[in-house]
Amino acid sequence: MAPGVESGAQQPGGSLPDQLLGRARAFAEPLLTGQRFDTGEDALAHADGVSFILQGIGAPPSLRAAAYLVYASVYLNQPEDVIARAFGPDAAGLVAHTRKLVQIQRNARDAMGDESEGPLPAEQVERIRKMLLAFSRDLRVVLLRLASRLQTLRHYAQSKLPCPRALARESMQVFAPLANRLGIWQIKWELEDLSFRFLMPDAYKDIAKSLHEKRLEREHHIEQVRDQLAQAMHDAGIHAQVQGRPKHLYSIWKKMQGKGLSIDKVFDIRALRVIVDDVPACYAALSRVHEVWHPVADEFSDYIARPKPNGYQSLHTIVKDEQGRFIEVQIRTQAMHDHAESGVAAHWAYKEAGTKGYAGVQAAGDFESRVAEARKTVLRQLLAWERDLAAADGEQQGSAGSGLFEDRIYVFTPGGEIIDLPAGATPIDFAYTLHTNLGHRCRGAKIDGAMVPLNTALQSGQTIEIVSVKDGGPSMDWLNADLGYLRSHRARSKVRAWFNALAQQACIARGREAVEKLLQREGKTATKLEDLAASLGFRNADALFDVVGKDEYSLRNIEQHLRPAEPEPDPDEFLAHRLSKGDAKLGGGEGRGVLVVGMDSLLTQLARCCKPAPPDAIGGFVTRGKGVAVHRLDCSNFRQMAGRHAERIIPVTWGRQATAASAQYAVDLMVEGHDRTGLLRDVCDVLAQGKIHVLSLHSQVVRERITITLTVQTADTARLGAMLAKVSQINGVLRARRK
Repeated sequence: MAPGVESGAQQPGGSLPDQLLGRARAFAEPLLTGQRFDTGEDALAHADGVSFILQGIGAPPSLRAAAYLVYASVYLNQPEDVIARAFGPDAAGLVAHTRKLVQIQRNARDAMGDESEGPLPAEQVERIRKMLLAFSRDLRVVLLRLASRLQTLRHYAQSKLPCPRALARESMQVFAPLANRLGIWQIKWELEDLSFRFLMPDAYKDIAKSLHEKRLEREHHIEQVRDQLAQAMHDAGIHAQVQGRPKHLYSIWKKMQGKGLSIDKVFDIRALRVIVDDVPACYAALSRVHEVWHPVADEFSDYIARPKPNGYQSLHTIVKDEQGRFIEVQIRTQAMHDHAESGVAAHWAYKEAGTKGYAGVQAAGDFESRVAEARKTVLRQLLAWERDLAAADGEQQGSAGSGLFEDRIYVFTPGGEIIDLPAGATPIDFAYTLHTNLGHRCRGAKIDGAMVPLNTALQSGQTIEIVSVKDGGPSMDWLNADLGYLRSHRARSKVRAWFNALAQQACIARGREAVEKLLQREGKTATKLEDLAASLGFRNADALFDVVGKDEYSLRNIEQHLRPAEPEPDPDEFLAHRLSKGDAKLGGGEGRGVLVVGMDSLLTQLARCCKPAPPDAIGGFVTRGKGVAVHRLDCSNFRQMAGRHAERIIPVTWGRQATAASAQYAVDLMVEGHDRTGLLRDVCDVLAQGKIHVLSLHSQVVRERITITLTVQTADTARLGAMLAKVSQINGVLRARRK
């Protein structure tokens, strides 16, 4: 049977957790058998190894079962759906989070490179932040990833295959510090030793060889002093277990390097651990140790009175025996020992049954509060780990305090959920992150149980509780940047949206009132408002009321809609009738069927596209509803319309009124040339000398070429030819023509 899978785990009569573990392995076995990871590991053996490591640190069976499901999911189509149906949504979510984190870590190693040394690159640190966020969503992911990495390093050590340096370096610089922060000493020291072995093989072999050469002597001495101390504890009436402590090679090497010591001067090569019943017994045992052997000055640490940041507690002392050999002694309770070995693993017990327990049995009354405190304890250590990395990065870059995590903070809800916010965020930012409606109704906040102003800047690790009212909205002061109520763009956008919606509602109310009064005056109160809005081209009645309330839509439009005008005769028919009678000879022109253009010709209009003027050759096009449009014969639009609708082209000519000296026409000119200072002035001077009145002017410069468009007023376009010739002679002008 594979290591770490108890026989009871596959027995049908076992407990629910054990049955879950057995089912998970049976589910994964056919999928993993014969498969190998990119590290060369057998997939099923790796899953068994991870489960065994998790068992060693006290993880519950449900988490050990998840190890099999995570690796089996790689070989499934739609793994989350399959696992959710077989093992529930909780297991499926854990699998999904873990797989995403694996990809993040793989990308991070690729960014590091196999031979890289020195500080972590920015890409790696950013991916570590993503790891932190992944951990915060499901804390069990931490243990799964630590156990998986340790199992991979064990594989390389046992198979004697070369371990990639990037993987060993990541294990040393990221995974081991994380295990240390979480207090999982058992995994931490093994990750460090194995990484040390792969990164510095010569130093590792030297220390291992030195320890091995003196192993028999040292083991004999340890057994002797262990028996001596156990007897001393018994004689003093102290119930204690006395054990020899494992040797941590990387720790020995660090002490040798840091203090310039030889291996004979490293104190903790010979070490004992004393486990007693309670805290008073710890100090009694310490006193007894100092009676038996001589304590070394300045080599005592009380981590019970002042625990390490990761929660580690123990008494550490170094003594000399009768032969003058140094011995390190650690004294702790069983609870302290369990925490030192498995750290936060104990906090994962709450995940085993959920808030309702198995079969709906309710947990203890303060269960939820204990769960929240457990989550906060673990997450605070994750935040501390993040700060350690940021500080280390700042030191290695030569600028302490310039870590890459300073732009974000992480705070807690009262239930222990971690919330990611920009640095300097306030309780209002926090409220809007949880829910928009909670942000609108926010009226106060507590930080770690104490009331604070709403513009207080939050700090990582704090627990935030929002005080809200049943109904209400945000304050306009929140948008005042000088008052400091909002830091996040998301929260600011939500506050603005609330006030915009409020203003729109006021406009809609004003518009509705105005429309309803109009309907009363018109005697149309039976009109359905939605139908009226649709007939006017609006998607609904509120859209109509909104534009009316903003004075963007005149009520006269609605009046005209409610009171349609008398139908007018078809202009096309009217024009055809007049032409057929020969009545179109306006302004004194001659010839049947010929339309004469004069100043008062009601049936004609000069086309805007070409702006004809006497004596231009012109033609007419019968439009729909706007009479005859008069174009220049060289107008491109006119030629296109003549090609499509030849039957609507009629001959037209200029009448006496059109060619009178008093008649003035707008004509467009275009001047192109090289852009230079004073060119525009010179063009206008030439036109002014020719007594050409300029109505409008527009210029555009593209890549040192200028295009000047002018609209001038003239009675005779023949005069423009000479004027354009003079403009063409201006320095820098390339071409001057009618548009």
